[in-house]
Amino acid sequence: MKAIVQDRYGPPEDVLELKDIEAPVVKDDEVLVCVHAASVHADVWHVVTGLPYVLRIMGAGLRKPKNPVPGTDVAGVVESVGRKVTRFQPGDEVFGETIKGMQWTNGGAYAEYATAPEDVLALKPPNVTFEQAAAVPTSALIALGSLKGEGKIQAGQKILVNGAGGGVGSFAVQLAKALGAEVTGVDSTNKLDMVRSIGADHVIDYTQEDFTRRSERYDLIFDIPGNHSFADCKRVLVPSGTYVLIGHDNYGKGMRRWVGVLPRIFRLMAMSPFVKQLHYVPLSRPGRAESMAFLKELLESGKLKPHIDRTYPLSEVPKAIRYLQEGQVKGKVVITV
Repeated sequence: MKAIVQDRYGPPEDVLELKDIEAPVVKDDEVLVCVHAASVHADVWHVVTGLPYVLRIMGAGLRKPKNPVPGTDVAGVVESVGRKVTRFQPGDEVFGETIKGMQWTNGGAYAEYATAPEDVLALKPPNVTFEQAAAVPTSALIALGSLKGEGKIQAGQKILVNGAGGGVGSFAVQLAKALGAEVTGVDSTNKLDMVRSIGADHVIDYTQEDFTRRSERYDLIFDIPGNHSFADCKRVLVPSGTYVLIGHDNYGKGMRRWVGVLPRIFRLMAMSPFVKQLHYVPLSRPGRAESMAFLKELLESGKLKPHIDRTYPLSEVPKAIRYLQEGQVKGKVVITV
């Protein structure tokens, strides 16, 4: 099969190459998927570049990636199943992730065939394309876990999404709306029309206005870029509100090469027993199978509509990652296979 192969860490255009390799062999609890589409997200950039270095210790591989094929999000058709698989059969159209844990390792999605554990997949709704389905898994799961887990969002609450125009942010806006919240989206000027189009009740242009200086108060601040301190964000939270930091580091700009944004996250975790607005554990997530089933229902109902900025063929994965790194993406970037 054809696949994007990475044999070392570095800039995408230097370390990624389209090659012919052996197709993966399905394990007993896995599904072999004929990939139609895959998506690009920030964790892909981290594993391709090997930054910050701590992620290599946390699963990616010390000197080179353990899995030479990048990507973790897939949508496609089941080719075959392992002997213990009960939920899927050949011919099923599916979407989901290719790995069970955190996305700090390559998952083999940028290829013509990929394997995935059955409990991280769901049947693709017939009303969405493979490209739309592939855009969902990692970004939407991060947003969903934070909103229903740490955020404990409730209908009628006022939610602010900082970074609403990107991959995770665009799903956070739609999920918050589906859960009954009033949503304010914050992003740059060129993304505001898109943020409105996906359901935000209010938008703020961060190039013109600092949301932490406004008089409005929120029940939840869902902070993706982390470009404001917790102290500043706390100022616009209601006393019983919650602050959730995703910790996106803007593709290495100004980050610590060894540990990235982890020290800030650990500080917030250490403060959480003493600060009401920090009553959460950032690494906890609802069950993957349960979450994928919920996302599938929202896709079927039309309450969740992935916004795809651009698509690239498999041979142009390096260009796709580079475009993502530029920070101008509205919604998601998708790879077609």
